[in-house]
Amino acid sequence: MSRTPRILLGVLMLGALASCSKSEEKPPEIVRPVLSMVIEPRTTQIFGFAGSVEPQVSADLAFRLLGRVVSRDVQVGDIVSKGTTIAALDPAALELGLQAAKAELSNAEAQLANAAASEERQRQLLASANATQAVFDAAQQARKAAEAGVERAKASLAKSQEQLGYARLFSDFDGVVTAVGAEVGQTVSPGQTVVTVARSDLREAVVDIPDQLTGDLEAGTPFQVILQSLPTIQTGAKLREIAPQSEGSTRTRRVKLTLTDPPQAFRLGSTVTATRVTKVAPTIELPMSALFEKNGSAKVWIVDPQTSSVNAHDIKVASKNGGTFTVAEGLEAGMRVVTAGVHSLSEGQKVTVPEGGAS
Repeated sequence: MSRTPRILLGVLMLGALASCSKSEEKPPEIVRPVLSMVIEPRTTQIFGFAGSVEPQVSADLAFRLLGRVVSRDVQVGDIVSKGTTIAALDPAALELGLQAAKAELSNAEAQLANAAASEERQRQLLASANATQAVFDAAQQARKAAEAGVERAKASLAKSQEQLGYARLFSDFDGVVTAVGAEVGQTVSPGQTVVTVARSDLREAVVDIPDQLTGDLEAGTPFQVILQSLPTIQTGAKLREIAPQSEGSTRTRRVKLTLTDPPQAFRLGSTVTATRVTKVAPTIELPMSALFEKNGSAKVWIVDPQTSSVNAHDIKVASKNGGTFTVAEGLEAGMRVVTAGVHSLSEGQKVTVPEGGAS
């Protein structure tokens, strides 16, 4: 064999040995980053109910008499003070009635003076035996009747004065006008609402709560009320009143919550959310992205902190609710569960938990 073929044979043998050594080397194991969370059983549950801020004290103000409205000095949103005139009726007829009552009283007082003088004359005549007892008794009865007439006239005058006062409408407390029901020039009936005034210092949140969630509610139950337009503004509240029965169509009960020192932002009519925290049995809740099925059973991937690998773990699902599910059994507090990409993992695969990707 010549020298050249020997050299070629040597090169081929070295190449074969090199290829064999490369095939025996194992590829490096891929460590996959995963999103995960540490199981922390939930022991409380937060319920939120939408509602609005309403006055605790509100009054529909109305005249006690039939009449024509000649003034209404307030509009919706105006602040009114106690005793300030809000509206007035035409007082012409009432003033005429007052004048007639005064005239009637003057007439009754004149009749009483005349009857008293007549009684005194008859008493003197009776003493001198110039009048009979019957005549004196008649004069005495006339004086008593005149006295009764004066009392009746005084009562009529007081009534006329009181009715004249009814022509003026005012509030018994400081508040804000929330509604108007009559305009100037309109003739109103007794009791017809002219203006509605609410106390702005006593405010409460009014919410509707499903009937099944009101079983343990009682007066004084604490709530947290959040302003929907500015969620950072919130205040405490206590249950003041709960409807004795639920509303037929919605199966909810109207609940009134007294606000505790509410900020000025809690204006009448503002939309709020009343939240309540209740204790529940320890419950494990996970996102649906952590669940997968294999061989007909529900499973999740558990990250082994010692080996940094994942192992499939059998669980029982109690319920599913939208994007989450509740675990009935199979998991314990402190376990780390993979929450994303569960269908691309394999048993024993090495993983890493990146910072910011775990909870």
